[in-house]
This record gives sequence, C-alpha cells and structure tokens, in this order.
Amino acid sequence: MTDDRHSILRDAHHDIDTASHVPDTPQTRAPSYRLAFADDDFLCREDLRPVRLQLELLKPELMLDEAGVQSTVVLFGGARIPEPAKKDTARTKTLAELTHFYDVARDFAYQVTELSMESGGRENVVVTGGGPGVMEAGNRGAKEAGGRSIGLNIVLPHEQAPNPYVTPDLCFNFHYFAIRKMHFLMRARAICVFPGGFGTLDELFESLTLIQTGRMNRVPFLLFGRKFWEGIINWDALREAGTISPEDLTLFRFVETAEEAMEAIENWDMSGMREKIPGRD
Repeated sequence: MTDDRHSILRDAHHDIDTASHVPDTPQTRAPSYRLAFADDDFLCREDLRPVRLQLELLKPELMLDEAGVQSTVVLFGGARIPEPAKKDTARTKTLAELTHFYDVARDFAYQVTELSMESGGRENVVVTGGGPGVMEAGNRGAKEAGGRSIGLNIVLPHEQAPNPYVTPDLCFNFHYFAIRKMHFLMRARAICVFPGGFGTLDELFESLTLIQTGRMNRVPFLLFGRKFWEGIINWDALREAGTISPEDLTLFRFVETAEEAMEAIENWDMSGMREKIPGRD
C-alpha cells in the first residue's frame, strides 16, 4: 500500500482558515480554543522550549535539503568591518585598516561560488551569519558570481536585518545561538575565519574544539590575517602552557588572500583527519 496521507488527511492550513471564521463567542475567544500549532502564546511558553529548539533545527534542515544544498563553505567574520569605500565610517583606526578584508572575503566568496556552480550550486555554497561587514562581503561575492548563498541571521536586541545579498529563499532567522551554530557546521566543507570580535572568536574556538576533540571531521580551517590573529591570541603561550598540544596548531592555517585560501583548500592535507567518535553526532 502506498503512503497517500497527503491526499487523505485534512490540511492544517485549511483548519487554521476554518477556525478564523467560527462564530465569535466566549468559547471561541478563549485561549484554550486556539489550535495548538497556531497559538503563539502557547508555543512561546517556557515549557515549549524543547519544541522550539526542534523546530529551529528542523526548518532550515528541511529547506536546505529541498534546495539541494549538500555542502557549504563557512565564512565567519566581524560585522563592524565596512567596505573600503566606507572606511571613514570605521569606529577605530584598526577597523579602517581591516577594511581590505571586506574585499578579500568578497573575492574569496566569488571564487568559491564559481566552483559551486560547477555542481549546479549544490556543493560548496557560501554560508555567512547574514549580517553586515565580512558577512555582507561573503554574500555579495556569491551573488556577483551569479550563484546562491546562505544567511543564518540571529535575533538581537539592537540588530540585525539580513544584508541584501543573501539569496532570499536561503535566508534564515534564529532565536537560539546553539541551533544556529549547528547549521553552520552540519554541511561545512571548509571553515574560513576573518577578523572579528566576540562572536567571531566564539565561532572560531567552538569549531576548533569540535575538530580537536574528534566530534567533527577535520576540514580546511583558514584564518585570514596572520597579523590580526597573532596580535590577539598568543597561540605559542597556549602550547607552552600545555593547555593545547603542539599538533593542535596544525588544525588551522593562516592565509592573506582569496587566491591563497583557494589553493590551501584545494591542497589541504587530509591525512591527519580525525574520525568522528563512533555513536556521537
């Protein structure tokens, strides 16, 4: 027997519409009468947090599957780095000096997307946090190449609207940082990190930790801008203190240009790839 549920069962959208046309009575106005899946107050209850977590995991997963996205190239980086033409708006001299990484991210995303289009836009799709700065540059470069890109936005008190270069059908919004982070890495073929602040550092170290501990397979992991990264993180001090192993410093590489990054990804030595721990996903 074939599964014919979609043609037999009444569509949920139909019931929502029907419920909106019932007589206006004390009973139909009562919160208890609302359909559970159409009741925002109910869905936002603290008790429903596990359901909301599941929905945030499931919605982008289903839509990315339906869009045929099989693998991604992740771009992390600062929201406060403007494009070079607007460097006079930078908050600090250092941010103004970092504006050239906007163009590097834009060029890199362009080249990655050209490669992606060889697979019909299914492989190596650029994914960013969907916001301004380096994220905007990544989505912009992908659009200029004529391809698709993903934006994983997050609801914040003072920002952020999606940048205008994200492919609209691949533009998602999240409440939970943890679920958003999962979607960054679930399809990652490479992780590329540009200069940034707390958010970028959080994404950098969480991704490195997953690889270091074997919870994620090793992938090309690139840090753009050696001067910036060595200026804010004393990698050798971590190694000398014994808080990381010397081989942990081989999990990533420094690059400066889009061309250098593309070459590093193409020639990445996967011989040291760690297998995921069995039974853990």
